[in-house]
Amino acid sequence: MTNQLDPSGMSMTGPATSPLRAFLRTEAASAAVLVAAIALALIWANLTSTGYDDFWTRELPVRIGPLSANLDLRTWVNSGLMTLFFLVVGLEARREFDLGELRERRRLILPVAAGLAGMVVPVLIYLAFNHSGAGLHGWGAAMSTDTALALGALAVAGKLVPDRVRTFLLTVFVVDDVVALVVIAVAYTSQVHVTGLLVAVTSYAGLLASTRLRYNRRKPVFIALAVILWCALLASGIDPVVAGLAVGLATSAYVPRRDELEEATTLVRLFREQPTPELARAATRGLTGTLSANARLQHTYHRVTSYVIVPLFALANAGIALDPALFKVTPVMAGIFVAFVVGKPVAVGATSWLLTRTSHGAVRPSVGWAGVVGSGTIAGVPFTVSLLIANLAFTGNMLAEAKLGVLAAAVAAAAITLVFYRVIALMPIRARTRALLGAGHQLSDLAAPVDPERDHIRGPADAAVTVVEYGDFECPWTQMAAPTARELIASNSDIRYVWRHLPLDDVHPHARLASEAAEAAGRQGKFWQLHDLLLLNQDNLELDAILSYAASLDLDLDRFRADLTTHEFAGRIAHDIDSADRSGVAGTPTFFINSRRHDGPQDLPTLTAAIRLALVTAVA
Repeated sequence: MTNQLDPSGMSMTGPATSPLRAFLRTEAASAAVLVAAIALALIWANLTSTGYDDFWTRELPVRIGPLSANLDLRTWVNSGLMTLFFLVVGLEARREFDLGELRERRRLILPVAAGLAGMVVPVLIYLAFNHSGAGLHGWGAAMSTDTALALGALAVAGKLVPDRVRTFLLTVFVVDDVVALVVIAVAYTSQVHVTGLLVAVTSYAGLLASTRLRYNRRKPVFIALAVILWCALLASGIDPVVAGLAVGLATSAYVPRRDELEEATTLVRLFREQPTPELARAATRGLTGTLSANARLQHTYHRVTSYVIVPLFALANAGIALDPALFKVTPVMAGIFVAFVVGKPVAVGATSWLLTRTSHGAVRPSVGWAGVVGSGTIAGVPFTVSLLIANLAFTGNMLAEAKLGVLAAAVAAAAITLVFYRVIALMPIRARTRALLGAGHQLSDLAAPVDPERDHIRGPADAAVTVVEYGDFECPWTQMAAPTARELIASNSDIRYVWRHLPLDDVHPHARLASEAAEAAGRQGKFWQLHDLLLLNQDNLELDAILSYAASLDLDLDRFRADLTTHEFAGRIAHDIDSADRSGVAGTPTFFINSRRHDGPQDLPTLTAAIRLALVTAVA
């Protein structure tokens, strides 16, 4: 049995989780911290008449070499630390563009259109309330959804909201955030200094060029240029939070390649044989270098931005002295409230419907219409960007009115969304599934479709759900998943299970021989019998042992041995490996359910839930 250092692609400390699911989970969990920070800011602002503002307007000068900045604490949070928040937003946008739902470029059309309409319509509503006077300048505060609060509200709804709905919502948010920062840079920058802007453009070009460097050389260059970009934008007069989004969008995402993982495994083995500081550094660089810069940066900054920086931003900006006079409805307050609570859902829903109708279904949401409506209502939750722009546009009582409108809209939109999803939950399961998920074409992560003439299949050929597993006979995680697969087949008559070979030669030296043996048994009609024996006895896969297993199955041993000696099925194994590479599979076991990769725990309850959802979706 393989020891605890198993680089086969499965975590030895916990279940695998998809990057998107991890992103959603962190955003949702941090919403509780954010709400607590908002409450604390309100309490603080009402304890003393001036203490709250006096603290956050205190200046903090910073000097680095010839560069210096003298900003107050609130500005350091809003324009400094929040840069990291928008870095994470940009990273997730780029990850979705490279690996997620948006990698099929046609799918960009609807979320981009819905995101843009979801900003234009609320702005028009705001301007209807504030078409003249001092309130006119605050139109940008009525545009942008707050990702953390919105996902946090959805987390309260729990399993009532499928992951696919959250994914659709996130793609709309991405457009929202990008456009909002462009608005800050263009409409809320009073004067642009050309020299600073030129330095910013040059440093950003350098950032793009640095992606061609090797990891150990790229990191210091990347950090230095990112700092220069931020400083140059600050000097130019443009809010430097734009730098975070720009850097995130420039940072590509990709799955680790198997050849790079094999090289990293070799470095780890060298360190195991001779544990020196030099080999430790080499092994660390090798392991880290297999991951994309996007994944590394998200891992570094996502939690700190969600649990520290955004709540700190709320603490610095959400404090309002609740004077009874503020509760009188004003044009600014009403404009922001109606723009988000009414304008957002109308814009998202109407745009999705119009595009589907005019394209005759060629462009349609990746979710059902209930999912679209629910996404529109939760998109009416504002906070972060709205307060950023409100601070740029207003002062005094008008700023307090804008803040109150933002907070009221956030509470109302979240409440409407929760009620909506609870009403949807009362529908019969098939009707509810169709309403939430729709019946549109879904992306396929599996590069090579199942071929009944070539693939090894258990279950009915016309099953509604097909589960494809890439496995390694010597991998302990594949062995642990085997009873789960058998139980799924036994308990569901509408599942087709497919096995494909992915021997990880660098860590499992007998896996390829075992795969060829299974194919040789398959030639004699006993693939699955030997498949089960090999997994059951994976700690003994030497040739003599495999021959004894074949004998116990009454195989023609001469023919069986000849097939192994001549590597008769090496091409068949290579075909499976190639299909795994094209499908982005780097470790075992990896499951695909109806051609979509299953990211997450591989225990029986989790896989059963995923398959049940696939079954309901298939027949909805």
